[in-house]
Amino acid sequence: MSLDEMKKRVRQHIDLSWNKGRLALAEQLHSPDFLYKSSFMGRPLNSTAYAQMVQDIRSAMPDLEVVIEECIAEGHKVVTWSTLIGTISKPALGYPPSDKVMSISAMAFWTLTPSGDIREICTMFDMESFRAQLGLETRPFAEKALP
Repeated sequence: MSLDEMKKRVRQHIDLSWNKGRLALAEQLHSPDFLYKSSFMGRPLNSTAYAQMVQDIRSAMPDLEVVIEECIAEGHKVVTWSTLIGTISKPALGYPPSDKVMSISAMAFWTLTPSGDIREICTMFDMESFRAQLGLETRPFAEKALP
């Protein structure tokens, strides 16, 4: 699979799962040993658990849109920088509802198999900015870095 085909596959996965909620189709792009890891999840998720998490977030944020800002591929990896935009209309992942339109930056590192199946997604979200937008307490970087 070429680098451009890998980037296209990742863009397709984001569009199917996060933007359209067509999770059964998105899951067809996963390898049998698929794992999702994230800065806001306590443990890796398999394909079924990933689909449920996306469904739960989309249910809490019905106007959610994920905009891909950058997509880079090398070897068998793809890196995306995305912005999630939407309003939390009901509690999600321990966060309260808000009438504010949220903008959350995310970086994701995707590993694909030689045939193009998605084996792993490792995502880091800017949770401090997210918390600040919700008016929740944030901690300075130096405070977080200290034991």
